[in-house]
Amino acid sequence: MTNATLLRCLAVVGSMVLAAGCKDLQVPDYNNPSLEDLETNPTPTKIASAAQGLLVGTRAGIGAPNGYVSLLGILGRESYNFDAADPRFVTEMLEGQLNGGSPAFGGNLWDGPYANIRAGHILMDAVGSVVGLTSAEKEGVRGFAKTIQALDFLNIINTRDTYGAAINVNLPPTGDPAPIVTKAEVFAYIVQLLNEAQTHLNAGGAAFAFDLSSGFGGFDTPATFLQFNRALKARVDVYMGNNATALTSLTGSFVSTSAALGLGVYHTYSTGSGDVTNGLFDPTAADILAHPSIQADAQPRADLTRDLRFQQKIVALPDPHTVRSITTQVAFSVYPSNTSSIPIIRNEELILLRAEANLGLNTAAGDAAALTDIDFIRTSSGGLTAIGSATWTGLSNTQQLDELLYNKRYSLLFEGGHRWLDMRRYGRLTQLPLDVASHRRNDKFPFPIDECNARVPKPATGC
Repeated sequence: MTNATLLRCLAVVGSMVLAAGCKDLQVPDYNNPSLEDLETNPTPTKIASAAQGLLVGTRAGIGAPNGYVSLLGILGRESYNFDAADPRFVTEMLEGQLNGGSPAFGGNLWDGPYANIRAGHILMDAVGSVVGLTSAEKEGVRGFAKTIQALDFLNIINTRDTYGAAINVNLPPTGDPAPIVTKAEVFAYIVQLLNEAQTHLNAGGAAFAFDLSSGFGGFDTPATFLQFNRALKARVDVYMGNNATALTSLTGSFVSTSAALGLGVYHTYSTGSGDVTNGLFDPTAADILAHPSIQADAQPRADLTRDLRFQQKIVALPDPHTVRSITTQVAFSVYPSNTSSIPIIRNEELILLRAEANLGLNTAAGDAAALTDIDFIRTSSGGLTAIGSATWTGLSNTQQLDELLYNKRYSLLFEGGHRWLDMRRYGRLTQLPLDVASHRRNDKFPFPIDECNARVPKPATGC
């Protein structure tokens, strides 16, 4: 990461300490503690405010119209943004090549996560010298901070993929840029952070020394937050192709076919002073629209109506919308208000990750276990008929994967770029539809232009 980016991060970190006073977190202003004050004169109150600031920071840009869910959704042919004021939602995201000099598009989704990672380092440095917290409470802060850092690194590498990213960013802002390392090294570091966080959380006592947002309801103690940590670890394991390890991670998570599919951890939004609303909510369906393939590909139920997930998440518009030769007549009902929460990870995804890990084992037992979870999701979430073992065993490996990816597509629709990420992981981006023959299927985001200009020599790829 560049010096310029680190300096921007420091500014953002300072603002996050103040921004932790959002209504949803129920945190007072604490007399506007400064970043310098946190570093030089930490107190339990300032530590709590900074810890809550990490939640604000990791949410930053996720639900913006040009944020993580939206931009990855466009690339994965889940969504469009027909904003007439900014044609780049089409001209850059679909027609052209992503541009690192375009900070709201190709150069996006970089500075924000790194700002929050930097905030985590500052918080952990401060907690080491604070007076008034028990050893267990300090361990809880560390476990929380490293888990959030891992989530931010995961979002970064999800966008940059084989270009890699910087991980050694706990550096003075005036020093040399942190080196760009490979995708494999970034994933290994994420696993390291999650496992270190697990150790801290196990020593974190009965309660955190700070409050979490309502999006962490049920996962707001060190022991229950650890289930969230293991859920993220399972996602990372599957992304890395470590299927047996993923199954182990899932045993420590909250995966359950007896619990609600919506059980999980969420980014929350509100209209309170100092907070932000969910920018994916489009009450008139004028800009944020759904890709018509979602309707075309939805499987029929026994009564010939479409998959319940389609019915619950997609609405038909009275008239077609057309921009630059792209036409759609469907929109989303995933986020019914500007205070709707956005999932970070939930039970339905974990059940499908378990199916994916079992399928990846390439064993008869694994295939059978995968079918159990897939059929559970098909019937309980999609209202579809079960596949059944007789049909399942007659399918090829490719056909079984087709079915898994179908269910991930509709279960996780417009929640976090899952369609684009999954199709890229399995080498299937060419299966994503092109609305116009000249459109592109962009497979990763470039580095921001500032990152490229600050490095001598520039990275061999990504600039």
